[in-house]
Amino acid sequence: MAELFELAAIGVDYHTPADTVTAINDVTMTVPETGITVFAGPSGSGKSTLLRVLGLLEPPTRGTLRFDGVDTGALPHSGRRALRRERLGLVFQTPTENLLEYLTVAENLVAAAQLARRTCRPDEILDRLGLGGTGGWRISALSGGQQQRLAFGCALARGCSVLLADEPTSQLDEASADLVLDTMRYLADEGFTVIAVSHDDRLIDIGTRVARMHDGRLDGIT
Repeated sequence: MAELFELAAIGVDYHTPADTVTAINDVTMTVPETGITVFAGPSGSGKSTLLRVLGLLEPPTRGTLRFDGVDTGALPHSGRRALRRERLGLVFQTPTENLLEYLTVAENLVAAAQLARRTCRPDEILDRLGLGGTGGWRISALSGGQQQRLAFGCALARGCSVLLADEPTSQLDEASADLVLDTMRYLADEGFTVIAVSHDDRLIDIGTRVARMHDGRLDGIT
């Protein structure tokens, strides 16, 4: 199994006027290119910070992060930005944070593709995600689960091969969460790398690899 991410002694510190807070401490692991990897743990365990590191939104304070064999710490800002734009799709926990509410469903997909200097066929993406016929709808007409599905669709429109989701079901009712779980399974089966942070047992259960976090440290991987 090919390894997409390689983390070596990753640490993240935040400096405050009072002291230094360590959010991630000495995390060493790999993330495979296939399947669904879930980072699980209670609030404050560091899992969301680690996802931001993997998404190249936040550089580690120490340690080495390799993505597809490339040391991301050695890349210039423009190189990291290009990777984020072209290969890494992030889905945040609040559905509306992922989308532009003043655009229609299809327009959101087109705008996402344009960010990566690509074109897309909105109807094809919507059909793949069970959202066929909604292209002309406003975002507010979608359920929370449908909005999260569309957020994954925006990542597909950009041509991203890696999908990172931060608590994607935490703001959803059970039926809407089921839509998101189905989407994540579908995308993993289609060959995308799916990485999620969650304390939702149902999402953890679909993980093909589960990394347990506690107090900023890796507790174990199953």
